[in-house]
Amino acid sequence: MAAPPARARADYDYLIKLLLIGDSGVGKSCLLLRFSDGSFTTSFITTIGIDFKIRTIELDGKRIKLQIWDTAGQERFRTITTAYYRGAMGILLVYDVTDESSFNNIRNWIRNIEQHASDNVNKILVGNKADMDESKRAVPTSKGQALADEYGIKFFETSAKTNLNVEEVFFSIGKDIKQRLSESDSKTEPQTIRINQSDQAGTAGQGAQKSSCCGS
Repeated sequence: MAAPPARARADYDYLIKLLLIGDSGVGKSCLLLRFSDGSFTTSFITTIGIDFKIRTIELDGKRIKLQIWDTAGQERFRTITTAYYRGAMGILLVYDVTDESSFNNIRNWIRNIEQHASDNVNKILVGNKADMDESKRAVPTSKGQALADEYGIKFFETSAKTNLNVEEVFFSIGKDIKQRLSESDSKTEPQTIRINQSDQAGTAGQGAQKSSCCGS
């Protein structure tokens, strides 16, 4: 029997694990769909447990495979999501600009990150549903920027519906993480996460629940 062919070179230079964190209904799944598939849906299925999508992008001549994990925002699932902070290289903190409570809860999510994630994890603040009519806006842009400045992180307002700043958010945090990893490449510790087939089982069942999570 012929020997199996040598393993082909990996089709990426860096594999970066990102988490989408935030309250239920702020549009995390819609942002992920828009970025990974270029699609948008106004009805969604409530995320139960964890799901992830992969998209490979190019930054500064390097191929970056983004493995983006979508976590359930409901309080009762928080114990599930804490295990997934480990190994995360970047976290997108998402709130809904029309829902002040989702914005106020960002501080709670940051406390969770500080408790469970690695100290050097990159964070970015995302105010979603920026396409909504100004009369429905509950969180001014300046307030989001002030919170991001307080924590020393970048801030974007996005719309999964109109594709506003969706690419920019993922590319921005991807570039920051790539820079951090390349600066520490001389270390002996592996700087990427390798995925195998068992990771594909990281999805749980879904319960149908229609919602206008991304704005109407």
